[in-house]
Amino acid sequence: MTKWLRFCSLFLFIGLSSYGQNSFNISGIIRDKEGKPIPGAGVYLSSYKMATVTNNEGEFVLPGLNPGNYDVLIEMMGYLPLSKNVVISNKSAKIAVILQENTIQLREVVIKADPNRDRYIKIFLQQFIGMTPNSAQCKLLNPQVLQTDYNKVENVLTVTANEFLIIENKSLGYRIKYLLNNFERDFKRNIVYYSGFPTYEDLPGSRNQKKNWANKREIAYLGSSQHFFRSLYQNSTTADGFIIYKLARVPNKNRYPDSLIDAKLRQLFKPGNPITRLDLVFAKPGNSPLNDSIAYWRKQQAVPKTIEILNRAEIRSDTLVKTINNDLKTINFSDELYVIYTNERETKEYTETSNHAINRPLDIPNYQISTIVLLQPPIKFYMDGGTYNAQSSLFSGFWAYEKMADTVPRNYISTTTAK
Repeated sequence: MTKWLRFCSLFLFIGLSSYGQNSFNISGIIRDKEGKPIPGAGVYLSSYKMATVTNNEGEFVLPGLNPGNYDVLIEMMGYLPLSKNVVISNKSAKIAVILQENTIQLREVVIKADPNRDRYIKIFLQQFIGMTPNSAQCKLLNPQVLQTDYNKVENVLTVTANEFLIIENKSLGYRIKYLLNNFERDFKRNIVYYSGFPTYEDLPGSRNQKKNWANKREIAYLGSSQHFFRSLYQNSTTADGFIIYKLARVPNKNRYPDSLIDAKLRQLFKPGNPITRLDLVFAKPGNSPLNDSIAYWRKQQAVPKTIEILNRAEIRSDTLVKTINNDLKTINFSDELYVIYTNERETKEYTETSNHAINRPLDIPNYQISTIVLLQPPIKFYMDGGTYNAQSSLFSGFWAYEKMADTVPRNYISTTTAK
């Protein structure tokens, strides 16, 4: 899973794998650097609730898979975790993996004290696990494996880990292992980026707990990007409650160029002008000619650079989707897709998070709205809602608001949309 997140709430979401008519296996053998087999290693399928362990010969099999793009994750005490990409088209796949010793675990590690570490971890958890109601019942069980680094010059916070992150989601009843590649919070550009691979397993619970988890999982799934792409594949977007419009962003001709605005403000702040920091903060029209000018050009900075034009002609999924083969379909479009999910309303928590808000016409109720931007067209996707290219699209709105705390495995079976 990879995400781009801007504070206009954009993110990149990675999907994986597929359903199909044919079933295949991923098998392989895991060895150390000397070629000796490693028994008892954990083998997982990223974004799935599927796992196994290697036998005494270091061999494993992940059965019952359909054509798709998979990431196999391997974990063993004393070794660095590893991910291996595997594409299944029309036959089973076999891989050979060499694990490297985790020298960090084998030697004493001296961690430099950082008075800001707790604050950095809090930022990481908010942007990685999320700030939704489900996130309140999520806990990272091993925060000590996180390594934080703040670059003062670039104003970028980086978080990495050499072990799986272990997340307990008591709201949805999952124990998630996440192999974190990288996390960056760019304060200068207001962008958050992280990439990695999650795996899921059920938490133990009573009958009532499992019933509650099942209900919450269904709510988390419905209206998600995974649900949307499954509906696209089945040509059932309308029946499933989705409305698709086109959104165009055109340059705002009434806004001055940034270069002119910056030049005017620099001129007003040049040495010799009787201006202070308080003038910058509290400058209001009418106080003085200088403050009038400052207030005017600051107001111009706030003028939107683009104007949004929403085309209310509904797009039918059968005109949007093209079939590549029996297992893979694709969409390609200009501008942005404006996706409305009419079966659920925006939550109170979401509406209070202005960074994720999307403009809507006054006659559209507070349904959940997200947008899709193409990065590397087209978007190729499978029946399970997973996408082939991890960097093909950028989401905003409700899909950006919901993060790890609101995800379900790729092989999740919906009780609402099951045929």
